[in-house]
This record gives sequence, C-alpha cells and structure tokens, in this order.
Amino acid sequence: MTMDRKIEKKPISAAKVGSIVIGLAVVVIAVFTLFFSGSASSVNVNAESVVIQEVKDGPFREFIDITGTIQPVRTTFLDAIEGGVVQRVFLESGTMVDQGDTILTLTNSSLQLNVLQQEAGLYDQINNVRNSRLNLEQNHLNLQKELASSRTMLQQLKSRFSRDSTLFNRELISEQEFEETKQNFEFQKMRYELTYESYQKDSLQMQQQLVQLNNSEDRMWRSLDGVQQIVENLVVTAPISGQLSTVELDPGQSIQQGERIGQIDLMNGFKVRAGVDEFYLARIVNGLEGSFTFAGSEYGVRINRIFPVIQNGQFQIDMEFMNDVPEGLRRGQTVRVRLELGESARATLLPRGSFFSQTGGNWVYLLDETGESAFRQPVRLGRSNGDYFEVLEGLQPGDRVITSSYITYDEKDILVLN
Repeated sequence: MTMDRKIEKKPISAAKVGSIVIGLAVVVIAVFTLFFSGSASSVNVNAESVVIQEVKDGPFREFIDITGTIQPVRTTFLDAIEGGVVQRVFLESGTMVDQGDTILTLTNSSLQLNVLQQEAGLYDQINNVRNSRLNLEQNHLNLQKELASSRTMLQQLKSRFSRDSTLFNRELISEQEFEETKQNFEFQKMRYELTYESYQKDSLQMQQQLVQLNNSEDRMWRSLDGVQQIVENLVVTAPISGQLSTVELDPGQSIQQGERIGQIDLMNGFKVRAGVDEFYLARIVNGLEGSFTFAGSEYGVRINRIFPVIQNGQFQIDMEFMNDVPEGLRRGQTVRVRLELGESARATLLPRGSFFSQTGGNWVYLLDETGESAFRQPVRLGRSNGDYFEVLEGLQPGDRVITSSYITYDEKDILVLN
C-alpha cells in the first residue's frame, strides 16, 4: 500500500518578489492612466519661456536685504545754546576745522543787558559776604583784646592781693584796705573767666559762620562764571576737529535757542546706519554680520549698536566695518546690505522665483525624468532669504522645478513642454 507523502512549499526567492512588485506597480500605473487620463488637465508650454532650476542640498543662511547710509564714525551736532542774531560767520560749510575754532558769533542785546545786571547783583552779594566776614573777624579781634586786657588786670590784682595778704597778716594795713583788694581781685577773676568763655563760644561760632560765608562766596563766584558763560555762548566754536557742515548762515539771520545750526564729522572712519523693519526687532542683536558690494568687491560689516525706538515701522542700527573700509566712500552714500540673521545650517534649497506669488509656497511644477512635462507637486516651505526657500517636505535634492511665474497656466495639473 502506497503512503501519501507531504509536499513542502518552497520559499519564494527575492528575485521573484521583486518581479511581483514591479508587476503590481505597472498595473497600478496603467489603472491610474486609464482612470484619470480623461480628468487630468494639461497645457502646452514653450520650454524656452520657463525658468527651470534644480533643488539642491547646501548651507542655508537666513538674511534680509536692508538699505544703509554711509555716515562718519562720529558726529557732533552744533546747537545754538543761546538765541541771537548772526553777527559774523568765520567758517563756511564743508571746511575742515580744529577743536576750538570760532565758527560764528551771535549778538543778543537783551541777553547781554540781563547778564550785566546779574553780574552787578552778584558782585554786590560778594561784597556783602566779604563785609560780613570782616565784621566777624573784627568782633573776634575785639574779644581778643578784651580778653588780653582782662588777663593783664587779673595778673596785676593777683600780685597786689598777694602783697596785701602778707601786709595784712603782719598788721601793716587795715582790714578794710585788704577786703577791698580781695574783692577787686575776685571780681576781676570772675570777669576774666566770663570773657574767656565768651571768647571760646565766639571762636566756635565764628568758624562755622566763616565756613558758610566762604561756601556762599564760592557759589556766587561759580554763578558769576555761569552768567559770564551765557555771553560766551554767543560765540559758537568747534567742539571737535573734523569736517564742518552747517545750514546756510548769513549776517543778520535770527537763530533761536536750541536750533540746530550744523554738525562736525570726524573723518577718520565710516559706519553704516540702516533702518530695519520692526518685525525683526527681537532677532537683531549686536554682533550679527552682513556684507555689501562696492566697486566690484564685497565688504563685511558687523552690528555694534541698536536703537530700539520704533519710528515709521522701523528701528535703526549702526554697523562697523569688519576689515578694510572701501576707498571712495562718501558720506550720505547708500549701500544695499545683506544682513545675516543667524548661523548657517544644512537644508534642502529651492531657488526663489515668481512662482511663489501664485502658489504661496504650497505647490510647484516638478519636471518628470524625461524633462518633457511637469506636474503639480505639493510642497511645504520654511524659511527664506534673498536666494532660496528652505524645503521642509515634497522635494529632494536633484529635483528640477519650474520657478518662473505660473500666472498663465491657470493651475493646470500638467505642463507639456515643447
């Protein structure tokens, strides 16, 4: 009798699995083509009218473009401390000046008369202080004289009292004469003690009063110097050495107190001052670097000062040159600075283009392997700079994307390039 034999299944080979997967993929593509060929929209496009750029992997640097103005590294403004009428202009705008040079003089009759009156009043007060000091010293001197006189008389009566005591003990003078001498001595002794006490109190009080009078006189002299400085302020001088820039000034012109009449620029270096949109205020810190191109060469700058006050939607920053300062720069010249907002990092990069205006960065036209057609591809973009978008999803390095405007394609599904 023949027994049944169990037949074991052979394992499926890797090659056979690959063949099955490829076959299924072909079937899926075929079904997709048959099912959707009628509904997918397409448009023919001239291949020469589009811009095709390749997605790549590289360092992403987030930066913004800002417009900067070349300014001297240091500027000192000239404001009229006192108002008046221009009497004479000594130095014209644009000239180089040294510290202390007279730029112009003003005249102000009412101010000068007021200063003379204040000076006269202060001199009177100073004289009163001096008279008070003299009276104190004179009174103190009189007390010294009185004390000296009282001391001398006391010494004389002491000697007489000693003599009369001896004579009285020997019964050579009467008791009445001795008592009289004794009373005069005791009275003079009491008088000297009172005079000495008064002298001590007067000395302490005089020292305090002299300190107050001296301080008062010093304040008056300082006030006098300040009053005289008011007149000196009518002479406008250069606070630093540099290049003078002033508004148009002519003799007879009226200048108001506090009015800005010019500035002096220190010409030993330049800086770049730029306005930045208030949106970036939290991200702008000292030390951020940027660059700009001038005369065909690139120059680096670094933020060294931030002015956080917002005006017209912007705040100001100052940038210093990191290395050499370009030759030929002029004050007031504008440059386009590319300011980096942080350190670079590796990312998938899609070149910028006009397509973003139509898609908002939600999709792009991605070319197929043949390069003869492009289809809509959903994407998710992140940060951007002046050159690239950061690709977060939907594209890989090596993909080719149409980055020119999509405005004439009416959001078709497929672009056929011919």
